Amino acid sequence: MEITASLVKELRERTGAGMMECKKALTESNGDIDAAAEALRKSGLAKADKKASRVAAEGRIATAQAGGKAVLVEINSETDFVAKDENFIAFTEAVADAALASGGTDVDALKAAKLASGESVEEARAALIAKVGENVQVRRIARVDSDNNVAAYVHGGRIGVLVEVQGGDAELARGLAMHVAAMNPPYNKAADVPADFIAKEKEIELAKMSDKDRAKPAEILEKIISGKLNKIVNEVTLYGQPYVLDTNQSVEAALKAAGADVVGFQRLAVGEGIEKVVEDYAAEVMKQAGLA
Repeated sequence: MEITASLVKELRERTGAGMMECKKALTESNGDIDAAAEALRKSGLAKADKKASRVAAEGRIATAQAGGKAVLVEINSETDFVAKDENFIAFTEAVADAALASGGTDVDALKAAKLASGESVEEARAALIAKVGENVQVRRIARVDSDNNVAAYVHGGRIGVLVEVQGGDAELARGLAMHVAAMNPPYNKAADVPADFIAKEKEIELAKMSDKDRAKPAEILEKIISGKLNKIVNEVTLYGQPYVLDTNQSVEAALKAAGADVVGFQRLAVGEGIEKVVEDYAAEVMKQAGLA
């Protein structure tokens, strides 16, 4: 079989191996690109180490659940293009299944866990790097293991939520997970809001008031400030927010009607907290050409 330049290019993009290595592997496999990729795995793994320092801020959230046991895993890639690749998606789903089965919450331990294929997560990750040509990192894991109602929800592969609800039913738990995905409340209930946050907001509200309002009697001023702070607390708590599935009532009201209580929730969003590197290619070219 003729080894074309396009075939070599495709294998190079899949494995990250050099052009001559790819051509040799294709020749030895008689043009079978899958067999060639497999043959290049060892050299590909060496390439994977070189990619490990590159920023991976894109990726996908995957989930796995069995009754009251549920997990989320965040796995990062360098580009959104790779995050949508079928090999990457299959890897994230396999890792989520392994995370659920392992019972742990430690990423380092998860890397040693076995996938259904028999490979460890770390071995499969390195092989995936060789195939897609980008840095791939298993970044975070979140877990719930409870006898209560547990919902695991992933929105568009980018946001994942776990919610544990005492009382109510599975439908309510899923609705609340969707709410957390959409509204991203920092806290569950008013009691969970830190005192220093309240103090800072009070200071800000006082600073915003006019001299005329600040001159009002202390008890009236306190009522005005309390009203403003209550509104802020509602905005930053799950219980205080309008329920996205029925905005005519708050989440607290929906829970009360169902005789339920949110024990807690966890929310992961792809790439949050990772500083992304923005490349200005035009400026770089101009600089090299001595035009900048």
